[in-house]
Amino acid sequence: MDRRREIYLLGFSVFSGIGPVLTRRLLDAFETAENAWHADSAGLLAAGLPEKIIDKFLDFREEFSPQKYAEMLQKKQISFITPEDKDFPERLKNLPNCPFVLYCSGNKKLLNESPSLAVVGTRKITDYGRQVTEQFVEVLSTSGLVIVSGLAMGVDAVAHQTALDCGGKTIAVLGSGVDVCHPSSNRKLYGEIVAKNGLIVSEYPAGTLPSIGSFPARNRIIAGLTDGVLVTEGALDSGSLITADWAFQLGRPVFAVPGPVTSALSQGPYALLEKGGTLAITPEAILSKFGRKQAPRQKQAYPEETDEEKQVRILLMREAMAPDMIVRETGRPVSEISVTLSLMEMKGWVRQNTSGQYELA
Repeated sequence: MDRRREIYLLGFSVFSGIGPVLTRRLLDAFETAENAWHADSAGLLAAGLPEKIIDKFLDFREEFSPQKYAEMLQKKQISFITPEDKDFPERLKNLPNCPFVLYCSGNKKLLNESPSLAVVGTRKITDYGRQVTEQFVEVLSTSGLVIVSGLAMGVDAVAHQTALDCGGKTIAVLGSGVDVCHPSSNRKLYGEIVAKNGLIVSEYPAGTLPSIGSFPARNRIIAGLTDGVLVTEGALDSGSLITADWAFQLGRPVFAVPGPVTSALSQGPYALLEKGGTLAITPEAILSKFGRKQAPRQKQAYPEETDEEKQVRILLMREAMAPDMIVRETGRPVSEISVTLSLMEMKGWVRQNTSGQYELA
């Protein structure tokens, strides 16, 4: 498509009164965004634009320059892509309210890489949820899946960070402009995604702050961009279930990790299983769905490992444990286990999580 015509879609994107549905009506009526942009009020009304929006749009059009806006985006190193572009992801076109502009910061090629998997869940992540998310994403990412999430606190942030830490690929879909990091506490992660050849993407214009409605809308894009959705932990009112519902509607697999039945943050995955989601106890169950095998894993070296260290390591291969549990399981004195754990931590073999439990690093 001629980029000179395409920039008029930017104008419709910035104008808050016209969303994907109305833009599609305008394109159907006028064939090009340029024609629609320059149409008179009678033509816009005939195309299905409400009269109260037409007056506001005509005023907006007088003040806004798509050309200058495009130049501003270029200076900010923000690119954009529309459904008319040959590189626009086909998966996303299946959305009934497909965005007509995607703003991008980073590696746009990731939009069309496959398979890709959304990994989403609660913002109030538990140690169990963190451990599960890290274990799944490490295997899935090193096996070639692009990890997509929403840059929120909790599961989203852990999914992005784990993918980056193991040299994988990740896409963050925002409920704000691509130049607005939300939450601000994830600013370091935001910068790392772009720096490590990942992608930040949004349907919202540059400078747009997040709103209550922008996050559910963002979730449909997460589902639309991916070949499936994995929910590792979430309550019944978790936004991750909105993402999963979109995946169900699009006919894409939804995977759910079971958690402790006593935890409210396990109820979301169990609800998805009742709706027809696929039980995911291991990452291999997901890889097999996409015809992938787990990539060979480099073995962690434990040079000159003592008998005490080996005993502790084998225990922690099963699950994270508090020091007193390790004492009970090994039958060794508290002082001995305390020294052993300290030495293993110094060697980078184990680490303490936020609950004070030890796990393999």
